[in-house]
This record gives sequence, structure tokens and C-alpha cells, in this order.
Amino acid sequence: MAELLAQYRLDGLLIGMCTFLIIGCFHPLVIKGEYYFGEKIKWWFLAAGIIFLIASVLVEGIMLSSLLGVTAFSSFWSIKEVKEQVERVRKGWFPANPKRVKRTSEE
Repeated sequence: MAELLAQYRLDGLLIGMCTFLIIGCFHPLVIKGEYYFGEKIKWWFLAAGIIFLIASVLVEGIMLSSLLGVTAFSSFWSIKEVKEQVERVRKGWFPANPKRVKRTSEE
């Protein structure tokens, strides 16, 4: 398979397609993660990012190393997205988890 990709110079296209899919997978992970776990899910994204980053440095092969690196930085970016998701929930753009909603006397 690697020889076929190299022969037709399709490595870049495959990395691009996989990058698109990885980023696409992180969008619902952020939404569902914030819904079920709240803002503390950002620590899981940080841990996953560090693990994928270390793995990308340790593995041989540009394809796997690249995809692990993309996954690592998608995890890091998700930390920022979780903060923005909290704000989107506050604005009512996304549903809040009723089991986690904090009620105040001001409401």
C-alpha cells in the first residue's frame, strides 16, 4: 500500500483526507464531552494531546507520524473549543445537560 501511494505520489492526499476526518471527529467529541463532563473534559484533551504528540515523535514512518501529530494538535485545539462550547451553551445555542446545570437564586 505504501509503495502504491509513493508511486502515484498520493501520500499528501491521504494525509490531507485523514486530517479532514480527524478534525471532523473532534467537533462532536468537544460537543458531547462538554455536555456530559463539562469544562473539565479539557484535561482529557490535554492528556490525549500529549500522548499523541509523544507517539508522533517515537514512531517511524512519515504517514503515521503525521497523523499522530495532527491528532495531537487537534486535541490541543479542542481545549480552546471546549471553552467556546461552554459559552455557546451559556448563550443557548446548544443544550445544557440538565443533570449538570447549576441553579442560582438569581434565575
